[in-house]
Amino acid sequence: MNPHLAPVAVPDPALLPHVQELCDLTDPYAFGPAQDELFAAAMAETNAWHTERSAFFRSLYEATPPAEPYRTPLVHANFFKRHEVLSIPREDVELHLTSSGTTGQKSQMFFDEWTIRSAQRMVARIFERNGWITPEQEVNYLLYSYEPAPSLNLGTAFTDNYLCDFAPARSVAYALRNTGGEHEFDPFGCIAALRRFEREDAPVRILGFPAFLFFTLERMRAMGLPPLRLPEGSLVVLGGGWKGHADRRIEKEELYSRITEQLGIPGERIRDTFGSVEHCIPYIECDHHRLHAPVWSRVTIRSTRTLEPLPYGERGYLHLVSPYITSVPAQSVVMGDLASLQPGSACGCELETPWFTVHGRAGVSRNRSCAVAAAELMKGMV
Repeated sequence: MNPHLAPVAVPDPALLPHVQELCDLTDPYAFGPAQDELFAAAMAETNAWHTERSAFFRSLYEATPPAEPYRTPLVHANFFKRHEVLSIPREDVELHLTSSGTTGQKSQMFFDEWTIRSAQRMVARIFERNGWITPEQEVNYLLYSYEPAPSLNLGTAFTDNYLCDFAPARSVAYALRNTGGEHEFDPFGCIAALRRFEREDAPVRILGFPAFLFFTLERMRAMGLPPLRLPEGSLVVLGGGWKGHADRRIEKEELYSRITEQLGIPGERIRDTFGSVEHCIPYIECDHHRLHAPVWSRVTIRSTRTLEPLPYGERGYLHLVSPYITSVPAQSVVMGDLASLQPGSACGCELETPWFTVHGRAGVSRNRSCAVAAAELMKGMV
């Protein structure tokens, strides 16, 4: 068994039995009345947990109408850029991650052992379902994220390095090279790594920011390099979006086509993801390239004017709910992204859970994510 699929226990089994049961579900896309009932019970437990341990959450909860789904207050992700709010003692913090890059305000998120390990196990469940856990097969990694540095605690860097645990690494190359206190985008290093990987017999796994991958492909084309054919079994898992470079953004379908054309990786082996340090539930595309909600979360779209829930198909704020987190009262987070929701049946794949499409950021803010800061490193290089 992959160690990330191993059992992990909630902080207090007597207070959180349904949270334990929900997060122990092995089918990441189980769907139906039984799962809905279990989810509601788990939310009641995690709300009680944070009400008892966080004065901030208690005041919000007491002011929340009982009619609100799961009676869970709405907390905007930007709140965590200005406030540190914990529901556990500091000595129980297992991991501290931040959301932003080289400059800008950072969300400060703290995780106890249960929270981070249960979130990692969710990722492992989805990778296992897709057949992407291959302990017997070495792979070459090209990470479009930050090369490790002693003081680096960015959520994206942590995630991309964690994803390397699902197949043993023959070699690892980084797009954002550590230059001693800073990171610089190295497009020529990426191209050299890809050309080297093509000559080897190991599959390649490309993880991280799609903008950097796109600019690598653009640089290859500008250099007149012929298309590569990376070994069979290669995989692309993207995350981070195009924030900060919307003027250069291409549609997802075009990007996937370019990856297939220039790297030889088929479309079903290219997947985008959505996630954030404030809400670590993994949203990974199905083989129809839709972001389905896993069984451990629920997705709502909120009106940008009233915050009322919107019906399928309408655009509004993306609202994400999950009872998994015990370290910080972040079980109900309103993101700064505009999105729309569709029923599972509208996808055409075998998954039944609803899926959402992210349409971009809502408005203009001085708060910037790690993707924004990372994208700035490309200035003058493309």
